[in-house]
Amino acid sequence: MTRVSAFSSPLLLGFDDIERVLDRVSKATNDGYPPYNIERMPRTDGHGDVIRITLAVAGFTREQLDVSVEENQLVIRGRQEEEDKSRQFLHRGIAARQFQRTFVLAEGIEILGAELKDGLLSIDLFRPEPERIVRRIEITARD
Repeated sequence: MTRVSAFSSPLLLGFDDIERVLDRVSKATNDGYPPYNIERMPRTDGHGDVIRITLAVAGFTREQLDVSVEENQLVIRGRQEEEDKSRQFLHRGIAARQFQRTFVLAEGIEILGAELKDGLLSIDLFRPEPERIVRRIEITARD
């Protein structure tokens, strides 16, 4: 059975990559851990729109976190080693597990940096202002 999508319109040319990204996002399994916020930051000089992703990563050190860009995806991983077996918990409510959180980035998005403070990992991204390009196409006549 052939699948029909909004991108199959003859008026939308070259959007195959976007359709694949949407498929990937819809198939991604997110269990909600770690929780995160995405916020638009005030514009600063030299940058277009700045977006901040903040993840709650209490209990993770800087060495246990990894932030990377793989193709067009921002990938954040957290890995904690096994705890000291001599510790005996009466209640354990703070998660100590590995995680991977992935965000698909649009073309042109750049990473400004990442900061870990007070158990929150903040990653700033920006999209440079696009140049408006108008190109005139000459029409040739054939007889």
